[in-house]
Amino acid sequence: MKKTILLTGGLGYIGSHTCVVLEQAGFRTVLLDNLSNSSLSSLDGIERILGYRPVFYDADIRDRGAMASLLKSNDFAGVIHFAGLKAVGESVESPFEYYNNNIQGSFVFFEEMERTGLRNIVFSSSATVYAADNTLPLTEASKLGTTNSYGTSKLTLEFVLRDLVSAKAWNAIALRYFNPIGAHASGYIGERPKGVPNNLLPYILDVAIGKRERVGVYGDDYDTVDGTGVRDYIDVNDLAEAHLAAIQKLLASPTTPLPVFSPSPPAPLLSEEMGAKSSFQAINIGTGQGTSVLEMIENVRLASGKSIPYAILARRPGDLGSVYADPSLARELLGWEVKRSVREAVGSSWKFVHDNR
Repeated sequence: MKKTILLTGGLGYIGSHTCVVLEQAGFRTVLLDNLSNSSLSSLDGIERILGYRPVFYDADIRDRGAMASLLKSNDFAGVIHFAGLKAVGESVESPFEYYNNNIQGSFVFFEEMERTGLRNIVFSSSATVYAADNTLPLTEASKLGTTNSYGTSKLTLEFVLRDLVSAKAWNAIALRYFNPIGAHASGYIGERPKGVPNNLLPYILDVAIGKRERVGVYGDDYDTVDGTGVRDYIDVNDLAEAHLAAIQKLLASPTTPLPVFSPSPPAPLLSEEMGAKSSFQAINIGTGQGTSVLEMIENVRLASGKSIPYAILARRPGDLGSVYADPSLARELLGWEVKRSVREAVGSSWKFVHDNR
């Protein structure tokens, strides 16, 4: 019998790709989404890829009654928790909204998970949990610290999950991923930002299709390959496969704790309450390599055949010159590593945007 995995935020950019990967690996998925930052077109795309439509619930994780009913009426083996607001800039302007959605909503959801005895969870965390003054590459032992409400919400929930491991014998993996890009090779699902894109590649793609005039490049005097900011961009299909590896790890041996590498808090986060060991582990999901803004613009030019106008602007306060991961722990603990290049990811993104504009 297939094991059933609940994906909160399952129709979002990363959730929809993870749904496809899990279904193709032999899992049954149930998708939960309030459609605030997604649409039913993603469900249509998933159906076109798989040949069938996964079960979908239109509900909000803050709705306790709906969460209780959903969790009681299904026999879930585990949860992958994507649901939450995700724009860094927006979070600076609207902290209450982010804390209400991401933190309070997760509190409600976690409480209902506990009431039904569901304690296996893969959490969608972020590289924004790392402090700005770390040396590179970022490892799981790098100093933690946030500069925006989005990052604070992710780090807060990591600490909540650590406490649930200690007190309630949960099993939790937090995947701290860097900059997802790309789309499914079919062109049926991909990133669909609402309004002005918050991330670099979708904005460049908007310029490529003529929707926007030019790309603003914030700073060209960083200590990088060409002076522009460098980030670690990971193909969303590789990222989806990391979630598959993580849920397989949790379900294959839930009584065998993962080694604990994270320094916060320093005590090993292993619990033997209720007769079984449990664990929390944060794991970086990135490529270990950086791509600059100008390199990304060139990748889009090559993929699209379009000229990409850009203008050099002043640095933005708080921006860092380079951010990239050390992904070796993911390889060691999950047997996962990237398979796709940045250029391939840009190509699939262009195909999705071109085919669906």
